Amino acid sequence: MEATGTDEVDKLKTKFISAWNNMKYSWVLKTKTYFSRNSPVLLLGKCYHFKYEDEDKTLPTESGCTIEDHVIAGNVEEFRKDFISRIWLTYREEFPQIEGSALTTDCGWGCTLRTGQMLLAQGLILHFLGRAWTWPDALNIENSDSESWTSHTVKKFTASFEASLSGEREFKTPTISLKETIGKYSDDHEMRNEVYHRKIISWFGDSPLALFGLHQLIEYGKKSGKKAGDWYGPAVVAHILRKAVEEARHPDLQGITIYVAQDCTVYNYDVIDKQSASMTSDNADDKAVIILVPVRLGGERTNTDYLEFVKGILSLEYCVGIIGGKPKQSYYFAGFQDDSLIYMDPHYCQSFVDVSIKDFPLETFHCPSPKKMSFRKMDPSCTIGFYCRNVQDFERASEEITKMLKFSSKEKYPLFTFVNGHSRDYDFTSTTTNEEDLFSEDEKKQLKRFSTEEFVLL
Repeated sequence: MEATGTDEVDKLKTKFISAWNNMKYSWVLKTKTYFSRNSPVLLLGKCYHFKYEDEDKTLPTESGCTIEDHVIAGNVEEFRKDFISRIWLTYREEFPQIEGSALTTDCGWGCTLRTGQMLLAQGLILHFLGRAWTWPDALNIENSDSESWTSHTVKKFTASFEASLSGEREFKTPTISLKETIGKYSDDHEMRNEVYHRKIISWFGDSPLALFGLHQLIEYGKKSGKKAGDWYGPAVVAHILRKAVEEARHPDLQGITIYVAQDCTVYNYDVIDKQSASMTSDNADDKAVIILVPVRLGGERTNTDYLEFVKGILSLEYCVGIIGGKPKQSYYFAGFQDDSLIYMDPHYCQSFVDVSIKDFPLETFHCPSPKKMSFRKMDPSCTIGFYCRNVQDFERASEEITKMLKFSSKEKYPLFTFVNGHSRDYDFTSTTTNEEDLFSEDEKKQLKRFSTEEFVLL
């Protein structure tokens, strides 16, 4: 009887903690994000100008962003549609238990894994759908102002706690379904895009079987000494993403790979070797590659001399974003205006969505409004990502980025470099141990060093 009583207390404690996390990470103080009409906005290589048009036109309140002087710009709606179309991965709760732990939520520790997922998702969108793609329903998803978000949070916390006490689970049920959206598509191309859109999101589902879901990423992290509930830095996540893509056996993913720079150096021949790995008599196409470069933009604080370089990187259409943030919080940076970075925030707790269901809802995987923060607040530790469709694209990108690095470095050393040759030519080892050990001993040493150097994420 005593043991049973203890179990009941533990269950009640777990339910209370779940309800508390639900409130803590849902209480997003939703202030409007202000954009100037006098400066261009860059979003993953696309430029938007919010020009003065008509004093009588005001930005719709549901847009979540406001133009100074309350004047709507020329293509605000295009910017909103483009931003909302990016895939948003946030804290989730009540998903299947993570193996080796009692955790059913990543609230409080999984934010860098989420921002890494967002970067990889953007790479997959470029690979399968292209940069010009936008989600047809992007402008139809429900957005909330500060009052409705606050009231929603209170209701959600109350309902969640009551459900926890009664042993029931509370789920949000967004309204946009596959049946509703399929009927809107007029041709096979649009239908194909929607199929891939859903497929990409499903790969990031919060279940053990999802290829790039939290459960799988944590499994790969275990090989470097990480476990569920630990804090992950941008460099460690870069290596975890690489392993996840390399180990993915899905037929659609055999044409893409990931390369992670070593000590701020991209070895061109190593990248090309990865891209050429699939070139056989049956398949003459080289692979696409996502290049991830872990860097530090300064010492304890970000050096503002790197601002122009970061802006230049985010101005490239093949940039897939930056895994970064500010101290104790990780964000996915996707653009900028003036000296402020535009980002998506994973620190919002949402209910588990079963992506194995054919018509699973899409709304919670798209962020309704952008956020901005000053570049000066950015933590110096981050990982930059690029996508190259083939070897020719990689060679063109390496030349373009090298010029940008030389221009930005001035008298200082560049943030990272592209070097002709293989890493083994520079005394780097690349041999792995056995099939069960996904990280080589050299990689483990690098990951251990990254873990101690990077900021703590809450």
